[in-house]
Amino acid sequence: MTQTTTRVLEPSDLGAALAILESEPVANAFVTSRVQVAGLDPWRLGGEMWGWYADGRLRSLCYAGANLVPICAGPEAVRAFADRARRAGRRCSSIVGPAEPTALLWRLLEPGWGPAREVRANQPLMVTESPSADITPDPLVRRIRKDEMEVLMPACVAMFTEEVGISPLAGDGGLLYQARVAELIGAGRSFARIDDGKVVFKAEIGAATPQACQIQGVWVAPEHRGKGLSETGMAAVLRYALADVAPVVSLYVNDYNTPARKAYHRVGFRETGTFMSVLF
Repeated sequence: MTQTTTRVLEPSDLGAALAILESEPVANAFVTSRVQVAGLDPWRLGGEMWGWYADGRLRSLCYAGANLVPICAGPEAVRAFADRARRAGRRCSSIVGPAEPTALLWRLLEPGWGPAREVRANQPLMVTESPSADITPDPLVRRIRKDEMEVLMPACVAMFTEEVGISPLAGDGGLLYQARVAELIGAGRSFARIDDGKVVFKAEIGAATPQACQIQGVWVAPEHRGKGLSETGMAAVLRYALADVAPVVSLYVNDYNTPARKAYHRVGFRETGTFMSVLF
């Protein structure tokens, strides 16, 4: 009979954890990028990494920080992670990950953690290794400089509020969000087109590993929508990403955002899987 156990991983477990994370480099890019930088120390990582063992071998992971993220987790591992999460109580602002394990995790946690503010059950995961030759990258989209953060921040706040449904300035006054924006700018992974001192298009390369990176925060100013800027802007960011960051670029999008999905297809992305997000 299979013997299973679940525990918080320690720094000495880093090699085994990375082996699991890197087995699915695109789907796991968000957590992998954090672990590659911070290791498994909870303070540096910003949360605990739970490991599920079967017959003494590490098989699945779950990141428990601001997000709860099941990783390479089958049904038995998900149930074990749900048990641990219930005992700990909800400390995350979202549950996010591949749709099947995330859906099971939420079904198990909903009686105690619900209701959620919003459940996005179908978020296509899109991937590309090469841009479409049919879309010309916008030459005015470029890396944002550190001294341009004040110009960029209003667009970042507008994007977050529109996408998530709450302002990132709530709670701590936006200190954590501003720090994350500053981090991406400092890393050279924040891009925008600025016309007359205002951002008309922006996007960031959020998670980044040597194997894959993930574009996030795509936004076009409302008065400029419908002009194709999302396509030419994304083509420009994609060019930077493939040249400077990783050989595979991904993103995930809400299934109901038909215009965005069509635009990403035209730029060269294809749908390869499905994510799910539960927002609190």
